[in-house]
Amino acid sequence: MTGKADFTEEEWELVLSAPASAGLLVSTAQRGGTFREAFSIAKAYSEARSEHGESALLDEIVSGKPKIDRTRHGSVEELKASILQQLRDAVTLLEQKAMPEELDDYRRFVLSLAERVAGAKEEGAEPVSDTEREAIGQIAEVLGTSAG
Repeated sequence: MTGKADFTEEEWELVLSAPASAGLLVSTAQRGGTFREAFSIAKAYSEARSEHGESALLDEIVSGKPKIDRTRHGSVEELKASILQQLRDAVTLLEQKAMPEELDDYRRFVLSLAERVAGAKEEGAEPVSDTEREAIGQIAEVLGTSAG
C-alpha cells in the first residue's frame, strides 16, 4: 500500500493539492457560486471514504483539509494551464509510485470532486454549465479517464 512515507514532501504536496485544484478549475469555469462550490469540495473529502473503496492512499489524502495551491496567476487561462499540469504531474507520479487500484481510486476521487463542484449551483435550467462540462472533460482527459 502506498502512503505519505513513499513520497518526498514536495511530491506529497502535489498529490494532496491536485484534487482540490481540480475543484477550483471547475469553480472558476463559471462565474458565481464560489461559497457553495468550496463547501462541495470539503464535503467531497468528508464523504470520500464511503464512496471510493478501501484505498490507504486516499484515506491519507482525505484525512485532512483540502489543500489548494495558492500560487498567483495572471489570468484564468494561466490558472487553468497550471492546474491541468499539476493534475498531469500528480497522475504521472502516482503511476510510478502507487498501486494501479490506488491510482484508479485517486482518478475517480478527483473526477467525482470536479463533478460535485459543477453541480453545486444551478446554471438556469442546466445543473452544469457548458464551461463547467468542458473543464470536467479536460480534467478527465488529463486523468486518463472519462467524465461520468
